[in-house]
Amino acid sequence: MIVCGIDIGSLQTKLALMSAKELIDYRTERSTFNFKKIGHNLFDDILEKNNLKRADVYVMSTGYGRNSIDIADDRITEITAHAKGAQYFYPEAHSVIDIGGQDSKAIVISKKTGNVIDFQMNDKCAAGTGRFLEVMAHALEIPIEEIGELALNSKKPASISSTCTVFAESEVISLFARGASKIDIAAGIHKSIARRVAGMAKRIGVGQTLVFCGGVAKNIAVKKYLEIELGYEIVTPKYPQLTGAIGAALIGQDNMKK
Repeated sequence: MIVCGIDIGSLQTKLALMSAKELIDYRTERSTFNFKKIGHNLFDDILEKNNLKRADVYVMSTGYGRNSIDIADDRITEITAHAKGAQYFYPEAHSVIDIGGQDSKAIVISKKTGNVIDFQMNDKCAAGTGRFLEVMAHALEIPIEEIGELALNSKKPASISSTCTVFAESEVISLFARGASKIDIAAGIHKSIARRVAGMAKRIGVGQTLVFCGGVAKNIAVKKYLEIELGYEIVTPKYPQLTGAIGAALIGQDNMKK
């Protein structure tokens, strides 16, 4: 029983190929503007590399562009997919924070049933998302892969008060003009993201064990400042960017058993 979860996010498309709850293979690529093309290309590639045909695989899609592909046998919301994927890595998971390219999500999971009992999303503004980090890294002229490591070197994070990406970029330029260092500005950016996301998460009652997933979960400074804001340690899966795709695949397996 082979299933493929396809998570088409606003910035990244992720595929997880699974059999008997074991991850066989995966793919990730920038989504660009053509969700359908990227999803189909990655799916064709993963089939070819694993000597599979379309008829051999059940496909479940999720994410921002889940309705854009026509190879899916079924579709599921990203909230449900991320909750399921988080429990794959941490069966005792109580809550999930997912920070993606264009939105951030906080999810609370029932300890009795394993189902989602509450969630909240920041999907109206790019602040507190991967896109926000990209814009800030560009303003600082730092590769996005290095900004988190740089921020950890700060002993006095700069204050970033703006919650709007455009205004925050202007604030960064003003901080430069006043002599603030890149290190302290980078730390302030991460602290700002953590404060915004943690505030949203607290409102719905997240708690331990809290799983941090999405592409931004690979940023060690965001994780550190989230832990400071929440007051306890959070856990990050081995493949945080694949949580939604894995969750979709697992739900696909459940569907096939019915």
